[in-house]
Amino acid sequence: MRKHALPSTLAKRSLARLLLVASLTMTAGCDMLGELLELPNPAREREAKEAEGRAVGSACRHAGRSLEDCYALNPSSEKAAVFSGWRDMNDYMMEHKLDTVPSMLVPGAQQATPAPPASPGDATAPRQK
Repeated sequence: MRKHALPSTLAKRSLARLLLVASLTMTAGCDMLGELLELPNPAREREAKEAEGRAVGSACRHAGRSLEDCYALNPSSEKAAVFSGWRDMNDYMMEHKLDTVPSMLVPGAQQATPAPPASPGDATAPRQK
């Protein structure tokens, strides 16, 4: 009977390299791995910041705010993205002949919350005459 020979060191290395290359090719385009490991993704963060700035700009234009007011109210947003969103919404509103929708909220005022209805046997309920 002949015993099986153990793989040589060279065969072990080439097998390890083959497995490494195969695993890298399978995970090269996989964003889930980066999300699982919570790796920072500057491109995705930049895209999110750009989209948020565009949304802020278009909301400002739809509310009838000037571009300068929009910049002042949203200092953390990128000005170029805010301007782009404001301009896109302006073009859209002009094309479709839409009016602005002004804000009805008063800055600094809190909205009153309705009181819970009183039960018939509640001592705090107003007496009926």
